[in-house]
Amino acid sequence: MKLSFKPSPSCTSKQNLQEHTLIQCVTITKPANKFTRNLNLTKNIKNIILGWITNSDEKTSSTSSWTMPSFSGQSPEKLGKNWMEYQGIKNWEGLLDPLDDNLRGEIIRYGHFVEAAYRACNFDPSSPSYAMCKYSRKKLFHLSGFSGTGYRISKYLKATSGINLPNWVDKAPKWMSKQSSWIGYVAICHDQREIARLGRRDVVIALRGTATCLEWLENLRATLTPLPNIKHTICCPMVESGFLSLYTSKIDAQQSLQDMVREEIDRIKKLYDGETLSFTIAGHSLGAALATLTAYDIKQFFRDIPLVTVMSFGGPRVGNHSFRYHLDKQGTKILRIVNSDDLITKIPGFVIDNNDDDDKFVEKSDHWMKKLVEDSQWVYADVGCELRLSSSDSPYFNGINIATCHELNTYLHLVNSFVSSNCPVRATAKKIMHKSNNNVKCT
Repeated sequence: MKLSFKPSPSCTSKQNLQEHTLIQCVTITKPANKFTRNLNLTKNIKNIILGWITNSDEKTSSTSSWTMPSFSGQSPEKLGKNWMEYQGIKNWEGLLDPLDDNLRGEIIRYGHFVEAAYRACNFDPSSPSYAMCKYSRKKLFHLSGFSGTGYRISKYLKATSGINLPNWVDKAPKWMSKQSSWIGYVAICHDQREIARLGRRDVVIALRGTATCLEWLENLRATLTPLPNIKHTICCPMVESGFLSLYTSKIDAQQSLQDMVREEIDRIKKLYDGETLSFTIAGHSLGAALATLTAYDIKQFFRDIPLVTVMSFGGPRVGNHSFRYHLDKQGTKILRIVNSDDLITKIPGFVIDNNDDDDKFVEKSDHWMKKLVEDSQWVYADVGCELRLSSSDSPYFNGINIATCHELNTYLHLVNSFVSSNCPVRATAKKIMHKSNNNVKCT
C-alpha cells in the first residue's frame, strides 16, 4: 500500500519531491506482525528521510509565496444560535455546495490550528529536542504566526509508536528510534468576544501529520484490527493497525495519546461545568486519522458530550463499515476535506458499496459479502460528510505533483477559493462573469 503521511515541509527541491513520490509507492507484502523483523527498509530510505526532515521547521513549498487567509477565515461573522449547524449537527446540509462563507471561515480557522502544530514541531533530527514542541504553551500561537486566536493551550499531546524495535537500532541515530513524539495540543477558547461570536466555548484538539520514522512505519501497518473493549452483535468495528497503535500505545511512565486526551477532556468538563462546550478535533493526514479515532473515543468514553466534530484535511481511510456505522450511531460529526488529486485520501485498502448505509449493508448483502467484510483486513469505508475539492480545477496549481496535492497549505487555498461543484474556484467565476459582461456589451 502507499504511505499515508504528511511529508516534511522542507520538501521543496525537485529531488525531494521525487523521493516523496518514491516512498508513497512502497509496497508491503509481509503481514504487519512480521514488520518489525524487516526494519532494514529504514536503512534503505535513510537518506530520503534525512532529506525530508532536515530544517523542515523552515516550512516552504511551491505555494510558500502565496498569502494565507486570515486566521478567522473569510467571513468571521457571528454564528450565534446557528453554531451547531456549522459544527455538523445536520451533517452540513445546504452548506457545502455552494460552500457557505461562514463555514469556509471556520474550516480555514481550524486548518490554521493544525498549521500551528506543524510550525511548532521541531523536525531537526540533530536536535536533542527532535520531534518535540519548540515553544511554550503561552507563546506557541504567537511564535507560529497565529496571534489573536482567542484560545489558550491547556495541554500538549504526544503519540507513541507500539513497534518493538530490534537491538541493532541502539547503534542507529536516535531519530530513527524516536518512539514518543509531540503530536499536537488541546486549546480552549477564552476570549469573551470570540466566545460570543462562536456561540459557545470551543475546545480544539489539533493534530499534525506524520513526522518521525516510526510514525511513518506505523502508517505501513495498514491491515485492520478490532477495536478493544467494544461489544458488538453483527460486525466487529475495526481500524487501521498503525493508527490504533499510535493512539493507544504507551512506554514506561509515558501516557498514551488516548489517556492524555481522556484526562484533559475530563478536566475541562469539570472546569466549565454548566457552560455550553463544543469539542472540535482538527488534523491533517495522519493527524486526520488520529482525529477520527479521538472523536470516536471521546464519544464512547464521555456519553454526556452532545456534539464532537472532526475537521479532517487530507485524511486516509481509518476503519471498516462497522466502524463507520458506530461513528454514525454515536453522533460523531466528521467533515472530510478531500482533494480528489490527493492519493493519500484513497488509501489504505479498498472500498465496497461505500455509498450504502452500514445497517442496510449488513442486512441486505449476501452471506459471502458479509463474511468478506467481517473477515477481510483490507475492506475500508469512508466516513462522515465530504467536501470534495480538486487542485486540477484551480488555475493556481497547474502542473503540481503528488507532494503538493497533499500539503495542508494546498487544502487551505482550495477551501478559500472554492465556490461550488458547478464553479469550483473563484477565479473561474470571475472569468465567467467577465465573459458574460463582454457578451452583454456586444449585443
